[in-house]
Amino acid sequence: MKMLAIIFLSAVLYACGTHSAKPEPDSQKKEKPTVSVPTFNEDSAYCYIQRQIDFGYRIPNTEAHAKTAQYLESELKRHGANVIIQDAPVKAYNGTLLNGKNIIASFDPDKKERILLFAHWDSRPYADEDPNSANHRKPIDGANDGGSGVGVLLEIARQINIAKPRIGIDIVLFDAEDYGRPSFLKTPESDNSETWALGSQYWAKHPHKPGYKAKYGILLDMVGGKNATFAKELFSLRFAPSIVNKIWDTAKRIGYGQYFINTKGGGITDDHLFVNAAGIPSVDIIDFQPDSDGNGFYEHWHTVNDTMENIDRNTLKAVGQTVMTVIYNE
Repeated sequence: MKMLAIIFLSAVLYACGTHSAKPEPDSQKKEKPTVSVPTFNEDSAYCYIQRQIDFGYRIPNTEAHAKTAQYLESELKRHGANVIIQDAPVKAYNGTLLNGKNIIASFDPDKKERILLFAHWDSRPYADEDPNSANHRKPIDGANDGGSGVGVLLEIARQINIAKPRIGIDIVLFDAEDYGRPSFLKTPESDNSETWALGSQYWAKHPHKPGYKAKYGILLDMVGGKNATFAKELFSLRFAPSIVNKIWDTAKRIGYGQYFINTKGGGITDDHLFVNAAGIPSVDIIDFQPDSDGNGFYEHWHTVNDTMENIDRNTLKAVGQTVMTVIYNE
């Protein structure tokens, strides 16, 4: 999926401006209207993950990949979104041309104030972190690594179709995130950073709408594992600290503080880096524990055991309800 980022990527620098307005007298201040936050359905999200797995390995240039793309497009349209399929031809670490497809769904596209929610929908062609080296060149189901983020976003899309938030929402499912250089090639980690997240790299250079902007972005990656915890990822804190705090504070307030832990995590090469490079401050919600034994990722990361049996509905609920509470209170 991705590796620990060990260098600062200068490409992700961006500038933002602020403006001040004359404060209103207390007597003229308007209270922000309260909003009812829909209830996130974790069983629905779970079924959306299963549906992706049922198509087979979601590896670019395969029939299963093409069929999954058609399903995701139709499902987002069914939930009332305007959907754009962005062809994203990208070159893999080994020179293979991948016919990537970024799937972009917009709700209330005429609204200027927008939030971007995103995940990757492809699955890894290599179980290169599997304890059994005989599995290293086998593909993985990617139930958590890819499938869980998409499942949560599809359920959020379903809820938006029922009751819209006050702002516009864009959901982007990035392709070719998980085709990075496999660890069995034994190359230095510093050489590998840009072999990951190819779909978001393409989108950052070729946005689906010229000049596209969003208030902020939230990436969901590996958000369905058992015993998951989400630390405050390093680059998220660097580029979007106020959004990180908003999300983690919201999770604590609504009862999910045991998932969104108040500690700093490592820096991850992931789709949010390149969305940040496009000028949209973005946060990565990812199950990564840098102080744990092993590589710090989800227990079944890049192994043949990243399957539905290891998806936890409670984790899906914690993430989905937290993200919905954030966006519905904007």
